[in-house]
Amino acid sequence: MLSDYERSALLQIHAWKNPQPTFFDKALSYVNTPLEFVGKYIPVPFEQTSAAFVDACTKSMNGIVNLVNDGSQWSVRPNAIFEELSEVSKQKISSIEQIALLDLHLIDKSIGWLDTKYEGIALVEGAVAGGASVINPLVALATIPTDLVALTALNLRAIGEYGTYCGFDMTSQEERLFALNVLALASSYSDRSKQVALAHLVKIAKDVAMKKTWEQLNEHLFVRAVQSIAESLSINLTKAKLANFIPAAGAVMSGGFNAYYTDKVCKSAFYLYRERFLALKYGPDIIEVTVQPAKSDEWGADEVTC
Repeated sequence: MLSDYERSALLQIHAWKNPQPTFFDKALSYVNTPLEFVGKYIPVPFEQTSAAFVDACTKSMNGIVNLVNDGSQWSVRPNAIFEELSEVSKQKISSIEQIALLDLHLIDKSIGWLDTKYEGIALVEGAVAGGASVINPLVALATIPTDLVALTALNLRAIGEYGTYCGFDMTSQEERLFALNVLALASSYSDRSKQVALAHLVKIAKDVAMKKTWEQLNEHLFVRAVQSIAESLSINLTKAKLANFIPAAGAVMSGGFNAYYTDKVCKSAFYLYRERFLALKYGPDIIEVTVQPAKSDEWGADEVTC
């Protein structure tokens, strides 16, 4: 039976998945569409080449995002998290499976200010990369692919920590796909793209909660699923990073965007993994179906560009 704390947390999770827009949200809506903002200031020659640049960055990201995901998840230290959970719960936690026996308030206490740590790192990394635009916009252009890889790796590691705290093996195929979909959700700037990302997240969450046997995906199909997610992710992030081309403001906007994006990723991971933690304990019906689950782990062509 849900504890009072878990029941309250579940209501907060459902509220997060179904937000009511406020005046403040509308006032800051431009942050989710940085390319529209940047488009007012960038020079005309750049406008003519931006599509090709986005395409080049997308292809580059597609080629390495799976490796970045693997490396980020392997860098998470489950034993350190087990020790922290043991200290907080006053119980010996030595495996992923034991985490589901804890009350959610102990998980939350252990997670603590994890988002603040990653937002601080993202702010510094982004400011360093964006500062190149103060010297030369062309230098800033050259830093975007490297910055995207660093930002992606940082946030995948953050997701890995949240997932591990909540009792999920982040090296498994399903969790690697789930992590990439969390990134895609955070980078979505339209209601349609958010619904697409949520549909894929709900599918994986439901499958795992119902303890469906996740047979090892055919390697070809798994690569296609990863690439389809990576394409949507890299298109949106590359467009956002073009803010580096605003002279003098590049460092502020780049660092600010990295921190803003990392905040969205951490919040998404925080709420989604806690809901999945409760689903492991109490059954798949705990998962609130904001949108119907996707039919496939692979994003369709219309979903990538929505």
